Order: sequence, then structure tokens, then C-alpha cells
Amino acid sequence: MENSSIISAIDLNILPENVSSTLQKNTFIDLNHLPEDDVFLADISTDAIPINSFSPQYTIRHTSIDLNQVPEDANSPGSYIAASENTRQPMKKKNFTTALKRAIYEMLLKECENGKLSKGVISRVAECFDISTRSVSRIWHEGKCTATAYGHLPNLSPKLVKRVGRKKIQVNLEDIKDIPFRRRTNIRSLAKALDVSKSSLHRRIKEESLRPHSNPVKPYLSTDSKKARLQFCLSMISEGTLASKFSFDNMHDRIHIDEKWFYMSKTSQRYYLHPLEHEPYRTCKSKRFVPKLMFLAAVARPRYDITLNKQFNGKIGIWPFVFKEPAKRNSKNRTAGTLETKPILSITKDVIRSCLIEKLLPAIREKWPCSSSKMIFIQQDNAKPHLGINDDEFVEAAKIDGFDIRLCCQPANSPDMNVLDLGFFRAIDSLQHQKAPSTIDEFVSAVEKAFDMFPSEDLNKVFLTLQLCMVEVIKICGGNNYKIPHMNKEKYVRNGQLPDCIECESQVVNEAKIALSKMD
Repeated sequence: MENSSIISAIDLNILPENVSSTLQKNTFIDLNHLPEDDVFLADISTDAIPINSFSPQYTIRHTSIDLNQVPEDANSPGSYIAASENTRQPMKKKNFTTALKRAIYEMLLKECENGKLSKGVISRVAECFDISTRSVSRIWHEGKCTATAYGHLPNLSPKLVKRVGRKKIQVNLEDIKDIPFRRRTNIRSLAKALDVSKSSLHRRIKEESLRPHSNPVKPYLSTDSKKARLQFCLSMISEGTLASKFSFDNMHDRIHIDEKWFYMSKTSQRYYLHPLEHEPYRTCKSKRFVPKLMFLAAVARPRYDITLNKQFNGKIGIWPFVFKEPAKRNSKNRTAGTLETKPILSITKDVIRSCLIEKLLPAIREKWPCSSSKMIFIQQDNAKPHLGINDDEFVEAAKIDGFDIRLCCQPANSPDMNVLDLGFFRAIDSLQHQKAPSTIDEFVSAVEKAFDMFPSEDLNKVFLTLQLCMVEVIKICGGNNYKIPHMNKEKYVRNGQLPDCIECESQVVNEAKIALSKMD
């Protein structure tokens, strides 16, 4: 047989039109089967299909190929597919630091003999630092040249001495002042107003060229309200140790009380999950049906009790407004007649009076430091259910056991004048939600435990924050348009220099007194 082979381009999915009838009558060809003939497609008429012949020295050998599988051999047919998938992406050029270049150069010097490197040193150093051999070679020649020029001290500092890279996109931040606040509520809206991309604007925020701000709605203050706030803050000031400064009272004779609704669960809760963990599914018929309880809390300023020789933590107590009621029917959780804890949803003056006389006053007599004055002021806000300062039943009950306990009211629309609203409630609310209670009794227990867990040191810091807020109120003559100041109390605690009272400049106090006289 001659060394000639017949090969042609054939679409394997279409049968040729002029092929012999044997191929047209439902005949199927297994492409993975080796032909018995030495010449591929020898039975097909050469007149029907154009034929291109190779030179006689080539011989075609038949190979079994699975068309549904990519061959592993790089030299086999179809290997270009696997090669294209595994093509290595070009590496991004690294800018080596001076320290790294010096470390590479020093390692090369250790392997150097008579100014020359032996074979394989550059490869080993490149593998050690995970860089290319070309980079190592360049650093070696750069070090040798600069060492000769600078007297055996190689200069390996980077050549990128000027600003390099893409030019920074310029954003005229002065234009932001002309954009209405309603269009500055999110990055997307502000970026559209400035005609820049969101990413460019976000980079300015990270650079602190733009300042994000959360704007709360504060209580409206009339002129009379400002005057009452200014009078209240000035009444807390006493003469200081220096003539140029006044200091606030230590507030050891005050107890702050307030009520707060605590919710058993938040309507929106953040969790941190494992990538393969399922998201928790929580349901409720309506957000209004989330169980809630109102608590009355009372705190004083922590101090050391000299008489009992121990620390008074300042926490008088916290009490829920609940009542016990027997169950009317059987259920899967309890039988009929079992006492159930239910919340008091309507808080009236009688409920408040009962709580103050039966729970608050006995707790004060039990926990009040023996070395402190027995003339105590209970500061409350101006809510309608609260008792008047001259309530007969309360006044009579407050004079038992030698105590002189009086009610006083903070200025109207002034939650910043009460330590509970200023930070204490928010702290124990966060602690309470870590318990995830499911019943009313568990709910009450979680809030009470959060109240006990709150550190007395942090309660003392809240009282100092209250005095800092009073300084700001005095500066702006009774207003509430100020930022809550921070004095880095943790640093003072570490150094043992936390002040007992905040001082106020005498000039600020004198100007406030003049402004107060003009309000009359």
C-alpha cells in the first residue's frame, strides 16, 4: 500500500448529500471506534468530497478520541482548550520598598565571592522572596553600581520620588454648601447632585474631606423653657476653689427617677452569621404586638460610704409595672388558675404613687449611705401621671425614719438633664436584649439583671456627662443646640485623675446671669 492518505474537512453532524446509499439509510458511525481500514474514509467517493492529499512521507495514524472529554495530554488533540483555561494571568508589577531591596541585596552579598555570584544563587533568593529572578538580578546590579558611585553604600531607594499613578479626580467640595440638605441624605443623591461617581464621593468621606452627620430631632424650647433650663443649671453651681472658676455640686443628695418602655424583642436585629449558617426567621402578627413592659428606675451618684466602709453603687432599684392574674383557661403552657404576670398598660397617677411609696421609699431607706445627708431630692420629669411636689400621701410617707425626702421636677422638655435619659437606659436596654427572653417573667428578670450588671463606674461617668451638658446649656443661655461634650474620661481614670465635679469658667457663669436677668 502506498504512503498516501486521504483526509478532508467533514461536518460530523451532517451527512454529505452525494454519499453512497449505505450511509443514507439509518447508518450510524461510532466516532470512538477504530476503523478497520488503514485509510480513513476510504469508502467515501472522492468525487463527492473535495480531497487534499499530503505528500507521501506522511502517514495518518488513527486515534480513539472522546469528544466529550478534554484530553490531559498537552500534545493531544483539543489540549489547547485546557491550556487556554489554565493560562496564567500576567502579574502586576511590584514596587519594592527600600527595606525589601536592602534585604535582598544583603542576602546576595552573603553568597558573593570576589564580587561574583555563583550559579543558582539568584534563583534561590528569588524563590525565598517569591519574586522573579529578573527582579533579583536588577537589584543586584543596581546595588553594585550605586555602591561604586557612593563609596560602598548602595542607594536602593525607590525611583518613584514624585507623585505617580492616576491623577486624583477633583471634586469641588465648596459646591456642597449650595446643595439643599434634603439632597444630602445619602451618597447616591449627593453624588448625582455633584455630578461625580459614588466611589469618588465615598473616597472623600474616608479621607474625612466630607463629614457624615446624624441629625436628631430635639424638643422645641420656648423662651420660658430656656429660662427654666438656665435657672436649673445655675442652681447646681457652687463656689469653686479658684476665683476664676466655679464648680458644680457633687449631686450626692439627688436621686434621678424615670420610666421607660422596654421591648422584649427589637423589630430589626443585627446578627453575625457563619457563611453556611441559615438566617434566623422571626415572625409577629404586627409590630404593635411585640410584648413591652414599663419600668421605673431610680439611681443616685456612686460614692464611698465611710460609715459602712464600702462602696455605694448608686443603684436604688428598678421595678416593673406588672400585676398577677390567675389564668382563666387551660392551655399547653399552664393549667387554669395558675398566676400569670401581665403588664400594666395604663400608667396612672395612682399607679405611680403606689410604686413610689411601696417600692422606692423602702429601697432608699435600705440602701442610702449612712454618711450621706438624709435630706434627699427625687428628681422627676413633668409627665402627667407624676405626683406633684406637695402630694400629701407621699410627703407623709417620706418623713419616716428621720428621712426628709422631697420631690422636685427637672425643666420641661429637658431629657438631657436626667442621667437615665442621658445614657443609663440605653446601656441597660442593650444588655437586656442579649438575653432574648420569651416570657414576661424572663423579660422582667432580664431587665433586672441588666440593671445589676451595669458598672457603677460608668454610672459615675454619666453624672459627669450631665455636668458637662449643664456647662453647654449655660454657654448658650438655656438652649439645647449643642453637642454632648467628651472629656476622655477613660484616660483620667487610668491616671487616677478623674474629677469629682466639673468646673465652669466664672466669665461664662457671669454672662449667663446677665442673660437670665434680661429674660425677666
